[in-house]
Amino acid sequence: MQIVDLMELEAQGYEQRQVNVFFQNDRFKARVIVLEAGGKIPDCQMDCYVMFYVVEGEVKLFCDGKASTLKQKQVFITDPAVVSMESECGARLMGVQIKV
Repeated sequence: MQIVDLMELEAQGYEQRQVNVFFQNDRFKARVIVLEAGGKIPDCQMDCYVMFYVVEGEVKLFCDGKASTLKQKQVFITDPAVVSMESECGARLMGVQIKV
């Protein structure tokens, strides 16, 4: 059993995102994601199910080219897709990947 405080975890930028993983096994990976104001995560082809939960802030999320706003305390779940995001004001999220 593991309890994680998503507000206490330190996070690196997108280029060093592997450091942000706080749980992983052969089918499931969870990480904290922090975007500074104006921050972006480029298009990423996800070959797994993906879930993003916004702990704090707001992001503009793109899934297969369709844009949606994801606000604090909202969750986004998708089948495998091309996903990216950006944040004008900054945000802290939990990202979960579940292999098919």
